Amino acid sequence: MEPRFEVLARDGAARLGRLRTPHGVIETPAFMPVGTRGAVKGVTPQELEAAGAQVMLANLYHLTLRPGIDTVEQLGGIHAFTGWRGPILTDSGGFQVFSLEGMRRIDEDGVTFRSHLDGATVRFTPAGVVSAQERLGVDIAMVLDECPPWPVDEGRARAAWERTLEWARRAVAARRRPEATALFGIVQGSSYRAVRERAAADLAGLPFDGFAIGGVSVGEPEAERRAVVEWTAPALPRERPRYLMGVGTPADLAHAVACGVDLFDCVLPARNGRHGLLYTRSGLLRIRNAAFRDDPGPIDPLCACPVCARVPRAMLHHLVRAGEITGAVYGTLHNLRYFLDFMADLRQAIASCRLETRLRSRSGTSADGNRTESPDSPSSGSAESGGPGGLRS
Repeated sequence: MEPRFEVLARDGAARLGRLRTPHGVIETPAFMPVGTRGAVKGVTPQELEAAGAQVMLANLYHLTLRPGIDTVEQLGGIHAFTGWRGPILTDSGGFQVFSLEGMRRIDEDGVTFRSHLDGATVRFTPAGVVSAQERLGVDIAMVLDECPPWPVDEGRARAAWERTLEWARRAVAARRRPEATALFGIVQGSSYRAVRERAAADLAGLPFDGFAIGGVSVGEPEAERRAVVEWTAPALPRERPRYLMGVGTPADLAHAVACGVDLFDCVLPARNGRHGLLYTRSGLLRIRNAAFRDDPGPIDPLCACPVCARVPRAMLHHLVRAGEITGAVYGTLHNLRYFLDFMADLRQAIASCRLETRLRSRSGTSADGNRTESPDSPSSGSAESGGPGGLRS
């Protein structure tokens, strides 16, 4: 079955859509929980389904290092291996081109990494990355791209785009299973409007099934991050899905949806949930604070997640302060449900042409939204990091 996207309704630039894949339909705009190694930390596939997740993201770089593409393929592919029955998108490892600076070497034909696990040499090429994702059996594959750092001068950003464009052409030529695996191109260009718009036009001339906005949330100010979305989304083909990689807070998601973006991923809800920073309809809640020690209420009275249904704030406070793994699991389950419910609300609002009203009425605060509460959470420059904001896997 060839993946196919259709726009069902519009509210301004925002789109209500449907993306068909071999493993199910994705109603868009949609948030993709991040399961870097094939699983969201502490959450079963059944719990992801119950929370309302439609699609999961995994990372090719990490799966290549461990357990290896051969192993996953021999065990029946990534769906059989992970137990997740819905659509799966894999990031190509291009973000590690950014985050592993000092442990990788870029040339015109690809990237050579030194594994962060054991120092072994790993080689990624545009064709090899497509082949590996097809062998995994993913529903949506990303091309190999060069994600430049921030800040970066315009000349270097342009050079990174030229290389990414050539790699995109090679990726298209390398496809062998277009009926099973959709292939998305990635727009780069840092915070330079002319480079971004040229990149979008360049990619639009290639036969991709969808397009992504990459290279954001790598340390740039919020105003620049949002400007990139505002420039790039409308420059991409209207008949294809648009994916904003690695973003972000509920306010960021709402802004991008209003600009016409359809797909999102971010480690933020799970990572912050593990460290006791919880999202509610009235704002962020730091469950470690002493004010919650004797609080009998749920995290969010309006939330239908299993944690809010049965567990008081006082118990969450106790578990997180005690370092119990159950506290991290509860926080992750709640935050993921919040993000997934938030996207469902946006879909409903677009369908009824009430997006602007809904965004005004629902408190999707972004205050401190890029922070985690743990001093030992992964730092920028690591294979685990999403950059200074920690928003990509």
